[in-house]
Amino acid sequence: MTDVLRRGRASLAFGFFVQGVAFALLVTRIPAVQERYGVSDALLPVFLAAVPILAGVGSVTTERLVRRVRPSRMLRWSQPVVLLALLGVGAGDQVAELAVALGVFGLSVGMLDASMNMLGVSLQRAYRRSIMLSFHAAYSLGGILGASLAWVGAHGELTLWVSYLPVVVVLLPAVLVGSRWYVDGEAEPAGVGEAKGVAFRVLLPLCLVMTFAYIGDSTVSNWSAKYVKDVLGGSEQLATVPYNVYMVTTLVGRAVGDLGVRRFGAVAVVRLGALVAACGFAVVAVAPGAWVGMLGFTLLGIGLCVLVPQTFAAAGRLFPGASDAAIARLNIFNYVGFLVGSPLVGALGDAWSYRGAMLVPMVLVLVTTVYARSFASGGDRYGGGHERPRTADVGRGSNGL
Repeated sequence: MTDVLRRGRASLAFGFFVQGVAFALLVTRIPAVQERYGVSDALLPVFLAAVPILAGVGSVTTERLVRRVRPSRMLRWSQPVVLLALLGVGAGDQVAELAVALGVFGLSVGMLDASMNMLGVSLQRAYRRSIMLSFHAAYSLGGILGASLAWVGAHGELTLWVSYLPVVVVLLPAVLVGSRWYVDGEAEPAGVGEAKGVAFRVLLPLCLVMTFAYIGDSTVSNWSAKYVKDVLGGSEQLATVPYNVYMVTTLVGRAVGDLGVRRFGAVAVVRLGALVAACGFAVVAVAPGAWVGMLGFTLLGIGLCVLVPQTFAAAGRLFPGASDAAIARLNIFNYVGFLVGSPLVGALGDAWSYRGAMLVPMVLVLVTTVYARSFASGGDRYGGGHERPRTADVGRGSNGL
């Protein structure tokens, strides 16, 4: 059974990695997508907003489907669809074809994100120690590789489908083979007097934390380059650095973050992460020049990286008898934050100042410290409490192991 869990953990980490590659390949080539299909500047935000909206629909759909279908099966078949949809984005030449490809990409990404984190939470429960951050570290590593591949494609002036095809050819069979070892855990029985369903009132603090974390993340991903160039006076080349710095520090923070959770508990790690991220936004807001701004983006990567994985893990602890449903609902607020963050900062920057706009995600991230107690629900050891751990669930391989 230990071998089953280890294989399940390795295969799921690879699934997170592949998702990071695919998502980065799409978002970093948006200008090329716009040029290929002749999408106007006015129409582009509609296409970009449609992806997270449909992803939210996919997450809601997953909540209903996992009542009958194991999350491992949802993940096994949604990940190939994501890769094929990515290839579809690069292979079409009509706006209608782009709309269909992005629509399929959005729906399947929502299913993929929800089912991936369901499996991660169930594996963490079986391990009885924090491992969620390691999965999201694999996602960050995939994002770095995907962004690098996108740079190679853009630098070599390759068409989109030429850039995407080798990646899909390599990763598609790899994820199908790896999916044989996904592990479905059993939900824990609800405790005495514990509600059987997912009470939104109880889940709300985590939903807010998820939203605030993605507002911060989308602020960095969408505005860091413009901020360094236009506000801090950096060169065009230097403007490409802050997001890379953010991604690398996110990877490093997640790679070591599980050790911090095991040693100090999720509450302390989340509070520290929120404080570091808030300091990062403050440094960015008052930076006199580009290099000081880089320090702020470095702090942002270190601070924000722990919030999302620990929020999913906390949802699993809050609702041990209904963790899949809780995670699917919580995952919707991933996309809410993504939708709100970039337009919010842009609107404040145009109406007020971009320095002032950076203070808004700073305040929102600080609010996370108010809800930090929610991350210790149940008192289990991998959440930062001191209650004696319950017997681990027996994981079941998705192929019947």
